[in-house]
Amino acid sequence: MRDFITFQKSIEILDNLKIDSLGTKKVFISNSLGQVLASDIVAFENSPEFPTSGMDGYAIKFEDIENELKIIDKNPAGFIVEKEVLNSTCIKTFTGALMPNGSDTLVPIENVEVFEDKIKILKPVQKGFAVRNVGENYKKDEVLIKKGTVIGFSEIGVMASLNIPQIDIFLNPTIAVASTGSEILDLGVEKTNASQIRSSNHLTLEALFRKNGAEVLQMGPVDDDFENITNFFVNALKKADIVVTTGGVSVGDYDLVQDVIKDKLKAKVLFHGVLVKPGMHILVATKSDKIIVALPGFAYSSTITAILYVLPLIFKFRNSDEKLPFVKARIKEDIKNTTNKKVFKACNVEYKDGLYEIDFIGKKEGTSAILTNMLGNPALLVEDENSSYKSGELVDILLLNHLK
Repeated sequence: MRDFITFQKSIEILDNLKIDSLGTKKVFISNSLGQVLASDIVAFENSPEFPTSGMDGYAIKFEDIENELKIIDKNPAGFIVEKEVLNSTCIKTFTGALMPNGSDTLVPIENVEVFEDKIKILKPVQKGFAVRNVGENYKKDEVLIKKGTVIGFSEIGVMASLNIPQIDIFLNPTIAVASTGSEILDLGVEKTNASQIRSSNHLTLEALFRKNGAEVLQMGPVDDDFENITNFFVNALKKADIVVTTGGVSVGDYDLVQDVIKDKLKAKVLFHGVLVKPGMHILVATKSDKIIVALPGFAYSSTITAILYVLPLIFKFRNSDEKLPFVKARIKEDIKNTTNKKVFKACNVEYKDGLYEIDFIGKKEGTSAILTNMLGNPALLVEDENSSYKSGELVDILLLNHLK
């Protein structure tokens, strides 16, 4: 008889799992999108380095704000004007140009009237207006992007502004994926009897893992045969950091995956059976420095448990600061969980008036094979063991469309 552990305990076991870094490699920043930064990006200078104009206007001494001022030069961006702003003078200065020596304020073009070579300020401004001070963007030695950050377009822009063409990134883990079962068929294979079903698990998981940063070895459906399953694991463990299967972990006569993992591979089982719905028969083990995650065979169960257990392992392997997107939401109907399991229930989510709201319109009840519940704008309501929630209460949800 198997001892089932709590969901919280299973997560703690994975959190405490020590995983060695896979190493780093150097890439051009244009090829770094979605990768994980392996070292801090530190500013080596102030930005701007000198007081700079924030708009088009006239650089003046603030003490002359009420006077008519003579225009003595023009100051376009990218040039250094040699003349200095003295009393009763101004220099026409454009956005991004260095503020001329002697000036401390910029009066916008629309605030002045120009006649011949002079201006009259019609609408005064405060001292220092539109002047970007030294270090306004960032200061020298400031950490701008932290190690472990997943690189997006803004990070690439900042690194380009710092003239950093190449960076070190962490290597992503490789995951071998296969669905098991003699009843399942790969794409394009014709049915020969009515009991056969089309396998979607291996392709669903491949897409999920790739989207969240992993390299994937697609090893397709594997028949329920002890030798076939053993050969799959032996080959997969040679090539991958994580091996993920679906099916073969329950209590049936043909659930051979668990037997291969335990008896043939002699893997160290971290847990087999969690008080969670869906996915209670999940098995997680280690073999040397590799991790095996054997998921249930139902499509919905395998997808939910892959999100809850495999994605955090990907984040861990690639040394990132990524986390699953759990947030608070207002529930729009009463819900009760009378079981001793942590339940993840599919729902619809909408962001409205500054708060997420959830309902269950169109979501189907029943078998954990209902993968269509994850279409649309889905989330998972997190129901604690033996709990109840009233309409209008704030609850915990996992945003599925925010998984990268």
